Amino acid sequence: MEAAGLGKLFLEDLDREQVLVCCLDNKNQPVSISIVSTGTLNSSLIHPREVFKTAILSNAASIILFHNHPSGDPDPSQEDINISKRLIEAGNIIGIELLDHIVIGADDSYCSLKDRNLI
Repeated sequence: MEAAGLGKLFLEDLDREQVLVCCLDNKNQPVSISIVSTGTLNSSLIHPREVFKTAILSNAASIILFHNHPSGDPDPSQEDINISKRLIEAGNIIGIELLDHIVIGADDSYCSLKDRNLI
């Protein structure tokens, strides 16, 4: 998946969780990539306000959210799934679609919540 490769460029091998939002235009081409949260070894706060602030300022049509798991295991937590659903709801209200939430692990591993039908 091309999007996962983009996320890996920024997040692979970090020692703390970091959350990025990739803002996309109408043709699903990236217009900006921004850090919206830096956390600890095993958690990071993600707030819809911070995610969509970047998207609105970038005139994004849609977004992809990325974050890493420093443990190397890309399986999403229940919290990852829950925040994704909140972001979908918030995006529906303001007209910016969350296309996917991708968790980056170690050794080229990743998990797309959309591909797993979790969002």
